[in-house]
Amino acid sequence: QAQVVESGGGSVQAGGSLRLSCTASRYPNSIDYMGWFRQAPGKGRGGVAALDTGGGGTYYADSVKGRFAISQANAKATVYLQMNSLKPEDTAMYYCAASYRRLREPLGRREDYDFWGRGTQVTVSS
Repeated sequence: QAQVVESGGGSVQAGGSLRLSCTASRYPNSIDYMGWFRQAPGKGRGGVAALDTGGGGTYYADSVKGRFAISQANAKATVYLQMNSLKPEDTAMYYCAASYRRLREPLGRREDYDFWGRGTQVTVSS
């Protein structure tokens, strides 16, 4: 059974930084796409950033451009999300997801991903 594990969440003050990590393991097929989503209480789960692990392309939601950066470790199944200049509205559960295929949408749709992590909480205080 493939699995995804996130880490790095926590509580920070507005303007601070966090780096989230995501590692996929025990996957039977090559992972071609990985993404980060977030969901605040009462809100839908929306894409934040994504990485084409085969081609190296990176994609971001408009709300985080210039503040967040997704990157790939030497192991293609490991990605990071560097979050700078955090705002209270960034508070959410952050989920990492992996796909066995490249996706049509830059960030991918929730249903496009094959497996998900259980999430890591990010809380930004004003």
